[in-house]
Amino acid sequence: MSDAPPAPPAGAAADRRMLEVLVCPVTRGALVYDAVRQELVSRNAGLAFPIRNGVPVMLLDEARRLD
Repeated sequence: MSDAPPAPPAGAAADRRMLEVLVCPVTRGALVYDAVRQELVSRNAGLAFPIRNGVPVMLLDEARRLD
């Protein structure tokens, strides 16, 4: 058995391996993938970056502020 997280289903919007290497452009810290909202969340920065058509948009102007 592997300790790796399960792979996303075929046709998933974002490649899990690619998402694992991305970091927050503000803090350079880890991001958490929110599959339901299709976002990468930086808890330290309080921002969520959208994933559109399978491509993470890592621009501050496009990020959603977390409450």
